[in-house]
Amino acid sequence: MRPTIDSRRRQIISATALGLATPAWVRAQASPKIRIGYWPVAAGLPFFAAIEKGYFKEAGLDVEPLKFAGAQQVMEAMLAGRSDGSANGTGSGNLGVGELASPGLFKIIATNPSNAKYVLDEFLVPKDSTIKSIAELKGKRVASGPGIQNKTLATVVLERAGATGVTVMELPIGQHVAALAAGQVDAVYTLEPTGTVGRLNGTTRTLEAGVIAKYVLGDPMAPWHGGSATLTTEFIKKYPLETKKYIAAYARGIELVRSKPEEARQYLKGYTAIEGPLTSEVPLASYMLYSEFKPADVAAFQKFFDVFTERGVFDKKLDVASMLFKG
Repeated sequence: MRPTIDSRRRQIISATALGLATPAWVRAQASPKIRIGYWPVAAGLPFFAAIEKGYFKEAGLDVEPLKFAGAQQVMEAMLAGRSDGSANGTGSGNLGVGELASPGLFKIIATNPSNAKYVLDEFLVPKDSTIKSIAELKGKRVASGPGIQNKTLATVVLERAGATGVTVMELPIGQHVAALAAGQVDAVYTLEPTGTVGRLNGTTRTLEAGVIAKYVLGDPMAPWHGGSATLTTEFIKKYPLETKKYIAAYARGIELVRSKPEEARQYLKGYTAIEGPLTSEVPLASYMLYSEFKPADVAAFQKFFDVFTERGVFDKKLDVASMLFKG
């Protein structure tokens, strides 16, 4: 039988008076474990840094990072109640599928917009490949990362660049460099740090970077909000104070990446395929907190989502503005 409110008070008072530990049920209510899903791409850096720098701990939060093979699995864990949110780098399109499956599932607290300057997305080919442009991939074997976002975007870019009729196969992102080196595929649509890994080990080269901004959004410098950090609505409603603390600590991670990128880069180690001194070579995405969105940013995000509606990935239009966290 659960203790009554009065008996609970007596437990706390007695424990405090005797110098004993606070009852377990009090600790559980006061400090929930916050389970955050991520997948090993460079865009997750603010989250990795916030953990390793102790920003969450300093805020009195118990954050558990959950590694997944792809963004789709991150979203599925949120749907199943096994995760309380996602780190940056989690495909916004994958999250959109979750939103359609369970309306109001989450709120976006930050995105990682990328483009030709802030590189995340890219097409790679083997180092000695004679292919000079994406258009030349027509009839070639092309792979993308796993999940509906990666495959859809790779297909759209290929079509708009003139490489029509290409069937894109899904391949775990950690296998992209090896697949190119082994000649299993002619090109991959991938995300950093894959390009850096392949370039530094001498097996791949970048065919073109910032492809989503250029071919999908129509402007190489447009912000592609391809990944989003979120918290589930259930968590936000249940733990409003912890939500504020979590977002503030996460924002410290973003600020570290912005102001001290060289210091932040080291935290790619252990979370991505980049190790040691190689961390200094990875291009970094940009970051945008929910409170920093301007109308033009919302419009660019909406244009990206509308592609999924047009392609039938989304069965109806999703309103990006309504999905942003309101502080």
